[in-house]
Amino acid sequence: MTHEEMEAIVLSFPGVEKGRSYGAPAYKLNGKFFTRLRAEDASLVLQEVSFDEREMLMEADPATFHMTPHYRDYPIVLARMDSLHPGSFRNFLERRFRKIASKSAIKAWDARI
Repeated sequence: MTHEEMEAIVLSFPGVEKGRSYGAPAYKLNGKFFTRLRAEDASLVLQEVSFDEREMLMEADPATFHMTPHYRDYPIVLARMDSLHPGSFRNFLERRFRKIASKSAIKAWDARI
C-alpha cells in the first residue's frame, strides 16, 4: 500500500483529521488517536487488536505484522505499510472507528455501506 492509498483510506472515515500524537504526525477522531505511520519503520499503529489476535497475526505474517516493546502491554499491532493489504487496513480502522466515533457517525457510516 502506498502512502497516498493509506491516507485516502484513513480520511475516508467521517470526522478523521490530521493531528499529532506524542509529537509525531497522526490521525485523530473526536480528539482521540485513530492511527499513525511510524517514520522509524514505515509501520502503521493499529489499535483494537486483542493480544491473541496480535500473536496470530505476527505468526501468520511476520513480514507485515510485528511489535516493539513499547506496545507490548497494549491491544495494538504494528503493520508494515508496504505489505499491508488495503482492505485489511480498512477493516482494522473500522474497529477503531466503531470504538471512538459517535453513535450518529456510526449510523451514517453503516447507512452508506
